[in-house]
Amino acid sequence: MSGLRRNSFEQSTAAAAHEPLVDRFMRRITDIRISLTRRCNFRCVYCHDEGLGPVLPARNVDPLEMTTSHVLKLVEVAASFGVQSVKFTGGEPLLRPDLAEIVRGSRREIPRVSLTTNGSLLQHRAVELAQAGLERVNISLDTIDPEAFRAIRKGGLAAVLRGIDACLSAGIRPVKLNMVVFSKTLPFIDEMLRFCAEKAGLKLQLIQFMPELAGLKEWMVDIDAVKRDLAQRASSVEVRTMHRRRIYKIGGAEVEVVDPVYNREFCDHCQRLRVTEKGELKGCLNRDDDLVPTVGLDTEGLRAAFRTVVERRVPYYGVYVRDFPERLPDTGPPLRAAQPPPDNAQDLPQAL
Repeated sequence: MSGLRRNSFEQSTAAAAHEPLVDRFMRRITDIRISLTRRCNFRCVYCHDEGLGPVLPARNVDPLEMTTSHVLKLVEVAASFGVQSVKFTGGEPLLRPDLAEIVRGSRREIPRVSLTTNGSLLQHRAVELAQAGLERVNISLDTIDPEAFRAIRKGGLAAVLRGIDACLSAGIRPVKLNMVVFSKTLPFIDEMLRFCAEKAGLKLQLIQFMPELAGLKEWMVDIDAVKRDLAQRASSVEVRTMHRRRIYKIGGAEVEVVDPVYNREFCDHCQRLRVTEKGELKGCLNRDDDLVPTVGLDTEGLRAAFRTVVERRVPYYGVYVRDFPERLPDTGPPLRAAQPPPDNAQDLPQAL
């Protein structure tokens, strides 16, 4: 693996022959997130599919999905601008049979390759992906309570837990567990912290529920109050460059908070571009009015498309959301729900 990593760095550095992508607000693009499909075998109640709406059934044939060669061409062009990290997502990217090929080809261009998945299909593919050069995985896991998990995710927990173990056994570390924080998952934060503390190689990532994309504003919780609770309990707090995310060390666990909703600081430090499964470049998760198509373009056309989407980036997505209250991160008491409420798995609607 070390030889693969060294060669990837050398090739990526050599490929960066063009000026870095820097938007009008002096944010340099270092990271790209590529959706490989809108298909998924789960139906999570909060899913917004990268801001583009409901996912498609797993067995659907989607003729608009990018080909392997086009995905790798986009990665190559991104590397030429000095992009250092690519994350593949969906839908459920493990529904793509060519995923290992995509990972392997991407590692030839970009040094850091990761994956976001629901984890249910990882058990039998973790070794293949590790051998292809996959270094890190984010797995969606809101609770380890089987009934609550099924109510929220419309899928089975056991396969996800086997997928987590398969990744750790294959040497894919860290495994970040993505937990969306809303009224039905808030009571499970402490159990997830314990779960991560007890198993080496796991980290918890709390992701703010996004009602401006998924609807259901009544499910919102005060994420700033959650952060105040974490800060009070933490032995140390770190701040990442990307989005200025806070990382809390609590009782042997590490928990990172991703809280973009009405968060100017988050947007001020965003260094990421996105790509839809149809090959459209996207400057912000929370916008769909800035899409730049790329399918059919030659190399120079792709480079021009990258420059165009970067030029269209805005300083703060909140200007597009006018009915959400201003956040007040430094006021109010901390918020902690230590125990699940009765019948927690009930009163959840069917998948959006």
